[in-house]
Amino acid sequence: MPTVSVNKQQLFDLLGKNYANDEFDELCFQFGIELDEDTTEEALKAGEEPELKIEIGANRYDLLCIEGIAQSLNEYLGRSETPKYKLTKPTTRLYVDQATEQIRPYAAAAILRNISFNEKSYASFISLQDKLHSNLCRNRTLVAMGTHNLDATTGPFHYRALPPKDIKFVPLNQTKEFDAAELMEFYKQPEQKNNLGRFVHIIENSPVYPVIMDSSDVVCSLPPIINSEHTKISVDTRNVFIEITATDKTKAEVVLDQLVAMFSRYCGDEFTVEPVEIVSEHNGQSRITPNFAERKMNVSIAYINAALGLEQSADEIIACLKKLSLHATASSEDKDILEVSIPITRPDILHPCDIMEDAAIGYGYDNLPKTEKLSNANFIASPLPINKISDIFRVASAQASWLEVMALTLCSHDENFKFLKTEDDNTKAVKLANPKTLEYQVVRTTLLPGILKTVKENRKHSLPIKVFETGDVVFKNDALERKAYNERHWGAIYTGKNSGFEIIQGLLGKIMQTLRTPWVADFGAASPSRGYWIEQDDSLKTYFPGRGAKVMFRAKEGAEPQQVGHLGVLHPEVMNNFDIPYAASYVELNAEVFL
Repeated sequence: MPTVSVNKQQLFDLLGKNYANDEFDELCFQFGIELDEDTTEEALKAGEEPELKIEIGANRYDLLCIEGIAQSLNEYLGRSETPKYKLTKPTTRLYVDQATEQIRPYAAAAILRNISFNEKSYASFISLQDKLHSNLCRNRTLVAMGTHNLDATTGPFHYRALPPKDIKFVPLNQTKEFDAAELMEFYKQPEQKNNLGRFVHIIENSPVYPVIMDSSDVVCSLPPIINSEHTKISVDTRNVFIEITATDKTKAEVVLDQLVAMFSRYCGDEFTVEPVEIVSEHNGQSRITPNFAERKMNVSIAYINAALGLEQSADEIIACLKKLSLHATASSEDKDILEVSIPITRPDILHPCDIMEDAAIGYGYDNLPKTEKLSNANFIASPLPINKISDIFRVASAQASWLEVMALTLCSHDENFKFLKTEDDNTKAVKLANPKTLEYQVVRTTLLPGILKTVKENRKHSLPIKVFETGDVVFKNDALERKAYNERHWGAIYTGKNSGFEIIQGLLGKIMQTLRTPWVADFGAASPSRGYWIEQDDSLKTYFPGRGAKVMFRAKEGAEPQQVGHLGVLHPEVMNNFDIPYAASYVELNAEVFL
């Protein structure tokens, strides 16, 4: 949980009241944060200004600075309304070169006009960037932000990816010009105390480095490492250009929203931001950032009341949510539904349960009923369906005298492909961008490598070796937001002086019998029944020629059959690749089709 240090008197001034320590501690508790430490006693002895160290939720990025904490607490106390963030017309563009797709493909930008910093607000502005870099940005690997003196630049701006030797500029707080390759070596030196060396690994092995330039090709920044001295901001800066580069588009937009939401209050026109048009040079597509459109989410009044053990009306729940910056209205179509508007400062709201939690905070956890009114709430845990089916596989395998193993999800590229006599077509396996060792290069797409490595380490034990595993494999899917998905599999191997194919097929029969799935002998008939069967498949190079088969399954009578797994005698080359001097048979099923 992040801890934010704020000037004690400055915060109390923003809240309009000097709180006693116990009183402020109680306010924090009721709001859902925690007063970790009050440094008043130590600060007075040292002649410094007292600070409050406040622990906040890891997903409340709007509370990472004093401006956000004060704004949220004032709304909770009813002292202020949620700001209405406004966008002016864009006056400049950021052109994104196609080459950036090789390293950091996403960009966003905004401008804060006529901003008035003082020493404290300027320090808070820099501190928020550092906290976002450490928290949401995962030490700049996902997102990096740069803030620049707009008056020292000439728009429009360009986001490019260039060879390191072609990027030359004077980095922040330096006087000498470096090219990017020299700069990487400079920051890797142990005597550099600015701690930028820990970010060098993010881009140093790339053939091109990301760079932000203005229309005169003056370098503004080398993300995610350092900004340029030429565009350095100070307390006297009046117009701030904010640029974001990222490998994750959603997080880039969240970071930009938090920065401009917190500090647009210091602009000449309060809470007004000038957007920037982001243009992809290779296809001409463009978008405007930031986007201040509020998200909408519907939540049931009955759900909130049931979860909290209350009988509140729509207006009462709306009043509770307003304390947490959520503005709700009763639906005109369904009196049980609230339509909730979620401001840009609350990206942590992802599900109706998050709204229910805020309704509880607004009502007061101390005020919630403690006994009979919660009798309608369901507090009994139950396993997920996929975990229930996994346990069925485990129990059936154990009853058949197989031993369970738990292998690592990561393996080497060769173990997942070459050692199994399969080809990588770059459409299935999720590959690590920066693997620490050759053993952990990809996320497995089959359970077989881990099981074979387990057999290898135990090959001196008495034969036969019969082990199984029920675990996740991972496949790529570019149509999904995460670009990948997990799939629960079950796999088992018989290793001994003979292949034991009939034994592994018997285990498959035991599993299917447990799942009440009959063997289908006449699977080619016109009206096939529900059940499973196997078909020879010589395309499976992992198995000995003529000894590999796919497992077919028909979920119900008349349905289209589908392949749910494979089994066979493992090819001798596969066994040699894993240094196993025995024969073996293997079976693997996709457990999720039996849900």
